[in-house]
Amino acid sequence: MPDSSPGPRGDLPRSFLIDMDGVLVSGRTPIAGAREFLARLEERKRRYLLLTNNPIYTPGDLSYRLGKIGLEIPPDRIFTAAMATASFLATQRGAGGTAFVIGESGLSEALHEIGFIITDHEPEYVVLGETHSYNLEQITRAIRFLAAGARFVATNPDKSGPTEEGIAPANGAMAALMEAASGVRPFFVGKPNPLMMRTALNHLGVHSEQTVMIGDNMETDIIGGLQAGLETVLVLSGVTSRSELSRYSYQPNRVVASVDELER
Repeated sequence: MPDSSPGPRGDLPRSFLIDMDGVLVSGRTPIAGAREFLARLEERKRRYLLLTNNPIYTPGDLSYRLGKIGLEIPPDRIFTAAMATASFLATQRGAGGTAFVIGESGLSEALHEIGFIITDHEPEYVVLGETHSYNLEQITRAIRFLAAGARFVATNPDKSGPTEEGIAPANGAMAALMEAASGVRPFFVGKPNPLMMRTALNHLGVHSEQTVMIGDNMETDIIGGLQAGLETVLVLSGVTSRSELSRYSYQPNRVVASVDELER
């Protein structure tokens, strides 16, 4: 379990992959104990990475937004589904690849950094990410590119997400619409795909045997962590309640009320 004792390999301290929503923040408010938990990680020189399926913002943007609510997390400690998607495409196609992109700056910047060209002229890929507003004309063009032979990659499979006004459709719902219209199935890179976990481990420079995944969602954080060979900790400060645990055929290694209980 996540504490100050040596990990399974006996010689290295534990590292952490930490989900954001429901673990460190709830809406625009830090979860009680989150600041103190991060301070303990810094004090003990723990290696950690904030791991989020949110592809809208760049790490710099997220760092700034979190800092405004009192969570000081530098950009190099943040890894997004957009970054994981770009890493995947770099291994698949590399610099010079072309993509028609639906998304925000977090996604387009990540793709530019690997040398991809964003274009609406015979793209090799359609890359779908979350956006503040979906444009029907843009979606229709993407569907036509898919029908013409473009490959379909999406940042994250979340079908809905919370907003201050209530539930809203998310990337997985839009991907389902595009798949139904084009007949092309998307490849989702973000959680629960263990590929995102492994890409994050490489980014952090740590081994799965020494790393703990902390999350609030059994269907993304916990199953993704288990499939990537990580120790898992479920916090009950987000979308999962203790009463729901029994319906899952897999279980986390540890369940806590919040991150305030960790690294004590």
